[in-house]
Amino acid sequence: MQFGIIGSGSWATALAKILTDGNHRISWWVRSEENIRYIRQRRHNPHYLHSAYFDNSLLNMSDDIRQVVADSDVVVIAVPSAFIKDVLSGLPADAFKGKKVVSAVKGILPDCNQLLHEYLLDAFALDLSDYCALLGPCHAEEVAAEKLSYLTFSGLDEELTRRIADCFHCEYINTVVNQDVVGVQYAAVLKNIYALGAGIAHGLEYGDNFLSVYIANAAREMGRFLQGSMAHLPGTEATDNLNYSASVYLGDLLVTCYSLYSRNRTFGNMIGKGYSVKAAMLELNMVAEGYNASRCVHQKNIDFGVEMPIAATVYEILWEQLPAGEGFRKIESRLV
Repeated sequence: MQFGIIGSGSWATALAKILTDGNHRISWWVRSEENIRYIRQRRHNPHYLHSAYFDNSLLNMSDDIRQVVADSDVVVIAVPSAFIKDVLSGLPADAFKGKKVVSAVKGILPDCNQLLHEYLLDAFALDLSDYCALLGPCHAEEVAAEKLSYLTFSGLDEELTRRIADCFHCEYINTVVNQDVVGVQYAAVLKNIYALGAGIAHGLEYGDNFLSVYIANAAREMGRFLQGSMAHLPGTEATDNLNYSASVYLGDLLVTCYSLYSRNRTFGNMIGKGYSVKAAMLELNMVAEGYNASRCVHQKNIDFGVEMPIAATVYEILWEQLPAGEGFRKIESRLV
């Protein structure tokens, strides 16, 4: 099974490390030829996860995305959702014919308000059975440090999904498989919104007692949305009796809300301290998926009609200039 990785940020770099540590040779699309030369010379990414070193004999790097896709049986897409359409725009419509695609994207494409599999179906006619989602809870920084982490792979074809997951299993990565391919992607989107809200609460100087109640309510709100989405989306036939306390749902929510590695929490903390959205973006200098996701989920929920007071208030703070303190006083009155 020949893997190709699209993307060269921190998460893409972590996935490249996992696969090559398992002695898998990979094709790797890196946008900049200068960065390719650097990795070949220094054996690590110049911008992300400096402690992650690579065996260059296992890397086939290129800035030609067509070549990387053509050379791969399984294409792992690990690009922030806002840049997906631009990155894939140079590919022909049949680029993924006969390929399997693994999504390592943790957001909704903001300009079309689609999950990755929905966009790939429209743009490249990729069937959902040839697609799986790769999710945490897992921070790239802990992968680089080889701290034990868990990855969940979700796809409709259980045998294929398990085969792909097995390639990522190594001494510091355990893998879990499920079939809730739509739900786990929405869970990843929602946990970023709630983590951004947790950061706002921290910036407003709420304490751990409040945060624990906030996260418990966010988990329940997430469950309501996932259940509500199932009635409106295809590909959810195999999702009865789901355990929303599993690691890919509750675990990922917890780590993203609490961890200092969480860019969404960091972004929210700046908002809570009084930064404008633009100033926080410039300061962070990384993509916080929860920002665009808050608007996308707000728009999706117009159709779903799920009660989501926390996500709705985070949206109002970020997109409708609701003062953060006023917004969280609203949230206070809704928590149980």
